[in-house]
Amino acid sequence: MGSDHSTGPQLVKVEETDSGERVEEVGLGGADAVRVLGIDWQRGFHLTLMHVRSGGALPVRASEVLVQGEDLGAWTMAQRVGWDKLTPAQQWMLDSVLRLEPADEAEQPPVRRTQADRWADHLAAARQFHAREGHLRVGRNHVEDLAGDGGESVSVRLGGWLDHTRRRADKLTPERRAALDELGMRW
Repeated sequence: MGSDHSTGPQLVKVEETDSGERVEEVGLGGADAVRVLGIDWQRGFHLTLMHVRSGGALPVRASEVLVQGEDLGAWTMAQRVGWDKLTPAQQWMLDSVLRLEPADEAEQPPVRRTQADRWADHLAAARQFHAREGHLRVGRNHVEDLAGDGGESVSVRLGGWLDHTRRRADKLTPERRAALDELGMRW
């Protein structure tokens, strides 16, 4: 006995008419589709598709297009930036239906720096200040400029960092505390 219902999600049916026009039919229903794609992702896809079908341009920046409280530009950018984390079905739908492509290297957000990297930058700023001034009595609002990796200047909020570090001195590792003691840190 045949059934008209598929066991998996029927996501997109793409047909070409005699005149060469693309006709897309999206069927995002059923528990399988929700499990595979997620309801929030489906909502973003559906709203973006409806916006494009109604003649709107595919949004490329956050806050460019808001529909039913959803920021379609932020959604499309999140899909492009997080392309590798999407399922093959999601990638196919974005590529085939919305003509959305993964973000290139220039569009990727900068890699988040680790806590150890930030500590090293602040310690380097403290050492630079100490070498120049001979002490580590830094005003709360002091900003120290460090030379970055590519020769660019990086501003480090040294005063605020030292104040915060003093307040949590009991949580510092012995190595970190010793590094600041070498600079004459007032605890």
